[in-house]
Amino acid sequence: MATHTEPGLRRQFARFASVGVLGFIVDAMVLYACIKGLGLGLYAGRLVSYLCAATTTWYLNRRMTFAHCDQTAPAKQWLRFLATNGVGGLVNYGSYSIVVATLHAGMLVPLLGVAVGSIAGLFFNFTASRLFVFKAHLASTRGTETVHRQS
Repeated sequence: MATHTEPGLRRQFARFASVGVLGFIVDAMVLYACIKGLGLGLYAGRLVSYLCAATTTWYLNRRMTFAHCDQTAPAKQWLRFLATNGVGGLVNYGSYSIVVATLHAGMLVPLLGVAVGSIAGLFFNFTASRLFVFKAHLASTRGTETVHRQS
């Protein structure tokens, strides 16, 4: 009987998505603080809020979703997370920009843009995080599963 030290893919995705919800909240709160409190505008404010949300989600995913994976060199891993998820971030920011530019004014438009952007980047970011950021233990886990299956 195979024993798995790695959570199942669905469970891992559910954790990643739950962390993403918290990241969405951070993203929206910081965005509105940047727009209303700092006067940064819709686009500059979103760059700041995205960086805050990405840092939050990296930390929580490191501790919760991928706790069984590579835990070495946090600063290096954070930079790898930002770089790897940068593509998902571009998808996120592009989707946000389309919503904001298309729907124009309204208090909820930035929030809707953040939501659309977050969903657009979710699947890419999960895959990229799993394969490239928190990867070290995944390879050894696969080897362990193979050994267990052969026994």
